[in-house]
Amino acid sequence: MRTGFSLPQFAPMDRQFDQLARFAREAEELGAGSLWVGDRVLAALDPAVGYGGGTTIPPELHAALDPFVALSVAAAVTDRALLGTSTLIAPWYPPLLLARSLTGIDVVSRGRLIAGLGSGWSPEEYEGVGVPWKERGARLDESLDILESVWTAAPVPRYDGAHHSVPAAHIGPKPVQRPRPPVYLSAFSPASQRRAARRADGIMPVAFVTPGGSYDPAATVTAPLRDLRRLAEAEGRDPAGVGAILRINVAAGSTPRDIADVVRRTRDETELDHVFADLVYLVDQSVDQALDLAGQVLELSR
Repeated sequence: MRTGFSLPQFAPMDRQFDQLARFAREAEELGAGSLWVGDRVLAALDPAVGYGGGTTIPPELHAALDPFVALSVAAAVTDRALLGTSTLIAPWYPPLLLARSLTGIDVVSRGRLIAGLGSGWSPEEYEGVGVPWKERGARLDESLDILESVWTAAPVPRYDGAHHSVPAAHIGPKPVQRPRPPVYLSAFSPASQRRAARRADGIMPVAFVTPGGSYDPAATVTAPLRDLRRLAEAEGRDPAGVGAILRINVAAGSTPRDIADVVRRTRDETELDHVFADLVYLVDQSVDQALDLAGQVLELSR
C-alpha cells in the first residue's frame, strides 16, 4: 500500500512554510509514497457555501501556499515520492498555463506527477479569480481537452472552445510520463461522475476520520469505483482502466492509530493500493509534529 501525506501548505503551518522542503525530504525518508497539495485562494468572511456543508470556513484554510510552488519545492528535494494535487481547481486557470505548470512539475520530478483536478465549491473564490461560477463545468471540460492536446500532440492542433482558444503551435516540453500524466477527477455529483467515466484515469473518494468514528470501505471506495466502472464501460472504455486514490480527511482529535486503521482496512478490504492523509487539522505550526504524525501512521499501518 502506497501511503502519502499532504504537504504543510495551509494556515496552521504558515510560520513554517519555509520548512516545506524539509518536510518533503524527511517524509520520503520515513517511507511516504506520495506528497499532496490542495488549492485555495481565499477564505470568504461570509461564504455562500461554507466548508464541508457548514456556514463558515475553518481557520486552517485562512492561508494557503501556492500549490505549484509547494510541489516544485517537493520535486526538487525528493526522488521517489509521487507528487499529487487534490485537487487543483482547473477552471481558475488559463488551460495553456495550467498545462505548462503541470508539465514542468512532471519534467523536473522525472515523471512523478498525479494531476487531480476538480471544480471546487466556493463561489467567492471564483469571484476572486474573475471566473464565472456558472461556467465551471464547461471550463473544466475545455481544460481537459487542452491538457490532452498539449500533452500528447506534436504539433498541437488549433483548439476553439466557448471559453478558450489555442492556436496551432509547437508546445514543449512534453511530460516525462507517456502518453501523459494520470488525471484523477473529483466525482461527487452525477455530472462529475459522468465526466470522470468519460475522461479520467480515476477518481478520488474521501474517507472522513473522526475520533471514535467509523469507516465503511464498501460505501466509501468499493461502491463509487463500481459505479465509475459501469459508467466507463457504457462510454466504451475498458472499466479495468479506471481506478481510485483514497483521500483521508482527518478531523481534530483523531490519532495516528485512527488513520492507520483506515489505511489497513483499505488495503485489506478494497482493491486500492494508494491512499493519502491530510493532517492539517492535527498539526499546530510545527513541521516536526507533522513528521512525527506521518511516521507514526506509517509504522502503525504496516
